[in-house]
Amino acid sequence: MDRVMIFAPFVARRPIVLTCAVIVIGAVAVIDWRVAVNVSFGFLYVFPVMLAASVLPRGAIALTAVLCTVLSDLFDPFPTALSVGLLSDVSAFAALTGAGLFVHEVIRSRRGEMEHVQRIEQEVVARRQAEEQLAFLIDSSPVAILTMAGDGAILQANSSAHRLFGAPNGDLPGRNISRYVAALGSVPSVETTRQTFRTEMQCRGSREDGSIFPARVFFSTYATAAGPRLAALIVDLSEELREREESSFEHLLAGSRVVVGAVSHEIRNVCSAIAVLYENLARSGRLVANKDFEALGSLVETLNKIASLELKHSTSGTRTAQIDGADLVELFDSLRIVLESSCEEAGITVHWEIPEGLPSVWADRHLLLQALLNLTKNAERALERAGVRRIAISVSVGEGRVAIRVTDTGPGIGSADTLFRPFQAGAESTGLGLFLSRALVRSFRGDLRYDPTVPGCSFVIDLAVAGSTETNYGSTG
Repeated sequence: MDRVMIFAPFVARRPIVLTCAVIVIGAVAVIDWRVAVNVSFGFLYVFPVMLAASVLPRGAIALTAVLCTVLSDLFDPFPTALSVGLLSDVSAFAALTGAGLFVHEVIRSRRGEMEHVQRIEQEVVARRQAEEQLAFLIDSSPVAILTMAGDGAILQANSSAHRLFGAPNGDLPGRNISRYVAALGSVPSVETTRQTFRTEMQCRGSREDGSIFPARVFFSTYATAAGPRLAALIVDLSEELREREESSFEHLLAGSRVVVGAVSHEIRNVCSAIAVLYENLARSGRLVANKDFEALGSLVETLNKIASLELKHSTSGTRTAQIDGADLVELFDSLRIVLESSCEEAGITVHWEIPEGLPSVWADRHLLLQALLNLTKNAERALERAGVRRIAISVSVGEGRVAIRVTDTGPGIGSADTLFRPFQAGAESTGLGLFLSRALVRSFRGDLRYDPTVPGCSFVIDLAVAGSTETNYGSTG
């Protein structure tokens, strides 16, 4: 509220107020002089003094009171002695001055209060605008933002948090954060410990439908008048995990090109020798009992051996020290995160048959995930033109062994004899995917095999249960 609007009669119209005060003083003086009654009208001077006091400083108020006192004494109809008149004049001056100063202080105090109210209203407006902007920023943020009480009860959550956890808008407040991010539910509040936390962590989160996702959580604890609080920002790392695992296999394929280059070099050498021998035979015209012809047969045999060479030296032995009991539940959670998004975009249904209480297996978790990722990516490509698009991932547990089966409803495989050889005709890039996948599984003494008895295309990874003595399903030699 504007000061000019509050005190318009006293500030914006000061000349008018002073003019009115002078007119009233003159009117009272004329009445006191001309009206022939035995009554003194000097008390009426209090009104122009109070009127003038609303716009004059203290000194000017006192001078106005002096003027009114002189006029009152000059036109007083009752003559008095000097001593009595002097006392009366002092009393009148004091009364007029006191009334003027009282009005002056009241108006000044009122003006200060209104200016204070104005500042408070401006601060309230500014705070409201800041809160609205902050609320809009939080609600429009792509990051899930939540505040929790000391017991883990969610107090506020933005729309991104509802989308992340798969909850309808407005349903998260009142629920416990342990239901979605168990690690946040175990963070000590400022009531139980003097230490405050301002840090980050990586953990697993759970959605409303029970699906798991990797999360990076930035959180801090603080105290308020209403109790301890926990604020958290949660970022879904599913896409990052998906890109990392997919790029890891691409890097593996890229790294294998060193070995492939060496194999290709040997093949070129043999082919060159074959070409020379062929020219010799062509010139001689004799093939029977010819040593060069016999040598040609040996070179062809060597070429076949090189073409079917397994890359065991590049994948086995160097990873043995990292083989340990791999948690299949955690492995399938990661595979689900990587797989389901791309399958959903491609219109592929993924069916999971994962029993509870799966044992740990002898495997390198990263290499096993890479092998499964390659099998599922092959299945996605095979289903691009299929009528029914479905991938089934199942696990069966036997005596000391675990079998992981990946099956799709694609057209199947025409010839399985050379399925695991490199440089397959019609394969993408170098055709090393299945070749390397089996080599990776065999590097921790498992095996990858094709099952032709199942409709569509079905691959099985055989693994040994951690701690069992049955640890060799496939040939590693």
